[in-house]
Amino acid sequence: MLEALGITIPGRVSGVTAQLHSGRLTAICGPNGAGKSTLLSALAGLIVPDSGTVTLLSKPLDQITPQERACRIGYLPQSAQVAWNISVRTLAGLGRMPHRTGDAENARAVDEALGLMQLEGMADRALSDLSGGERARALMARVLATQPQWILADEPLAALDLAHQQALAARLRALSAQGRGVVVVVHDLALAMNHADHVIVLDKGTVAATGAPVKALSERVIADVWGLQTQWVGEPGHRALVM
Repeated sequence: MLEALGITIPGRVSGVTAQLHSGRLTAICGPNGAGKSTLLSALAGLIVPDSGTVTLLSKPLDQITPQERACRIGYLPQSAQVAWNISVRTLAGLGRMPHRTGDAENARAVDEALGLMQLEGMADRALSDLSGGERARALMARVLATQPQWILADEPLAALDLAHQQALAARLRALSAQGRGVVVVVHDLALAMNHADHVIVLDKGTVAATGAPVKALSERVIADVWGLQTQWVGEPGHRALVM
């Protein structure tokens, strides 16, 4: 379990507690400035809270070595930058850096990650030759190549077209079903409703709602947090939000 206990970072989040479980896809939702990216960064160990603790398997994150943490947690920031115009395969291969494994095992992990992101035919292309959506998929392949127990991704669906959004959402759900912990920041509430097992709604740096999607993203919660009158329509797993 990855757990945030009373996390406070002044001006960003205040007293946030959240329990995240392996084998579950958790969506973090909320308006702009609610603290979603801050919470995800704290869960990845990239921000040290002023108070509170982040634990992994009941062990404080700051007591886990950087290498072990990098092997266990794969993190995709909202605006990932790559300084060099490298190939897609080379970028994905960076995800193997925390591991001390042989070339053959590394190559298999990279090939698997490229396959999961439907990038096999683009493996040798330079990043400068990719569209924004293709580049986003290549960055996600780097995370998957790490083969982490936990995948933390900040708006991984934002730059993708509809087909690739659905494909990645289904892939992340499949990975969680295999026992990995998957935590994603999403703005699309319908995607969270239809694909997540658990939802955390943040508002003004605090937890406004948490639980199963049907509870945490109820019409009442949406009205209270987003200030919108909405209605869910459709069958479970295929719901749309009407405003």
